[in-house]
Amino acid sequence: MALTLFDTDEYRPPVWKSYLYQLQQEAPHPRRITCTNEVENRPKYYGREFHGMISREAADQLLSVAEGSYLIRESQRQPGTYTLALRFGSQTRNFRLYYDGKHFVGEKRFESIHDLLTSLVRRATLKENEQIPKYEKVHNFKVHTFRGPHWCEYCANFMWGLIAQGVRCADCGLNVHKQCSKMVPNDCKPDLKHVKKVYSCDLTTLVKAHITKRPMVVDMCIREIESRGLNSEGLYRVSGFSDLIEDVKMAFDRDGEKADISVNMYEDINIITGALKLYFRDLPIPLITYDAYPKFIESAKIMDPDEQLETLHEALKLLPPAHCETLRYLMAHLKRVTLHEKENLMNAENLGIVFGPTLMRSPELDAMAALNDIRYQRLVVELLIKNEDILF
Repeated sequence: MALTLFDTDEYRPPVWKSYLYQLQQEAPHPRRITCTNEVENRPKYYGREFHGMISREAADQLLSVAEGSYLIRESQRQPGTYTLALRFGSQTRNFRLYYDGKHFVGEKRFESIHDLLTSLVRRATLKENEQIPKYEKVHNFKVHTFRGPHWCEYCANFMWGLIAQGVRCADCGLNVHKQCSKMVPNDCKPDLKHVKKVYSCDLTTLVKAHITKRPMVVDMCIREIESRGLNSEGLYRVSGFSDLIEDVKMAFDRDGEKADISVNMYEDINIITGALKLYFRDLPIPLITYDAYPKFIESAKIMDPDEQLETLHEALKLLPPAHCETLRYLMAHLKRVTLHEKENLMNAENLGIVFGPTLMRSPELDAMAALNDIRYQRLVVELLIKNEDILF
């Protein structure tokens, strides 16, 4: 019988793409939220994760304890049908749940709810990664003096002169003639070699440099706040120790997404909320941009509720995609903060007072006009929180 020999230099066993494998390994583990009460008419194929006929809001509050937490509830609108509620990406996702001897929400069937959850979480993790949008960004050109001969990367012609021969993009390093810079498309791809800080960095520049949907500061701070701070009295209103907030800022600037903001480093949750607010205050272009500002203020002055929401929706369209996505994520978080109002004493109005001037800055140089806008800034944020599910 002939033996087949494999050349070890040529044979390569099939392997996972490393980044997909890593993403799946980093996916949160399913965590069952157990119902402590006796529930009538519990289906025999569900366990203590079944909570009976509870509302979406009640389920959302129960699941806010951690990423990957889940429960099953019976629909209030359609008794006899069941919903699997899963906490992922700092929001609750609801799936119509079926059983025919095995559990399923789509075509694939599973022996246990835990196996179904593990599959859903891993798929959602990969989907989140695939959905990172390709935000358009203009180049950040600055006059530059080049040492030695240099050619324009747009027209390929020589750059003449001894000083200030052309311009260089401070974010991606593109070198072009000053005249050519007016014709270069908005295709800046920021490089971490040039983008060396997190705070005080243009928001779109930061997310493109790190290839994320939102600034990692926002994601990391909100995850930390929701994991241990939602019941903290005066959340966002109470100030943390300023020196420690500066420490968090320096940690993000130095370590990026590897910054440690856990309870082991900063026990007081107000330090993390302070760091998040400081990030928004330090943005060179506010989260609600100067261009969109007048439309947002206009919406706050409208008395008719339907017209007001329509104008607010139009105002959101004026925001750059990265700003709009970050605002959506923040408002969904603040909505969840209000669900714990009994404990943290923070309703939409109180949060509007805190975040109005933080997210919006008047383009007007007139101090009196800017002062008059403060009440409308508060109202804009309050409206965004209360109507988050409609507007975004």
